[in-house]
Amino acid sequence: MSSRLEWLGSLSLEDAESQLLTCCASRRWARKMVANRPYASESAFIEAGATGVAELEWSDVEEALSAHPRIGERQAKAETSAQEDKWSKQEQAGAADADPKVLAELAAGNVEYENHFGHVFLIRASGRNAAEMLAELRRRLRNSPVAEQAQVKIELADITALRIRKLLGHI
Repeated sequence: MSSRLEWLGSLSLEDAESQLLTCCASRRWARKMVANRPYASESAFIEAGATGVAELEWSDVEEALSAHPRIGERQAKAETSAQEDKWSKQEQAGAADADPKVLAELAAGNVEYENHFGHVFLIRASGRNAAEMLAELRRRLRNSPVAEQAQVKIELADITALRIRKLLGHI
């Protein structure tokens, strides 16, 4: 077992939940992850995180979405931690130096998406540039609400796994 995984296992319930909320801002998810400690390995922990996201009710997903800024915006919401804000900025680095026209289209697309689906557009931004994210936003605007909710859960699971790796010190 890694020292970071042991560290997480040694935290109080409250402190461990606080740490996990930086990976996924669903309280239900964080509580379940804490309750299922200890994890046999980091890979088991990451897998449990993804499975936990897949099992969330939509209201829990919406809670998690509340901690994510719009793509192309870097301002954290008031309730996000400094760690979440830092990770979000790193993950959205592909949009940081984008062409102003692409950023304007992303901003307009974000509004259109939110008006259509009722929540922020969520995508694993890490490793993607602004044009790729814009193309994906446009594609997903054609999804049905049910299909989009399924896609959001996949994206949230990917982001959560990435952030768990960061929490464990691997990124």
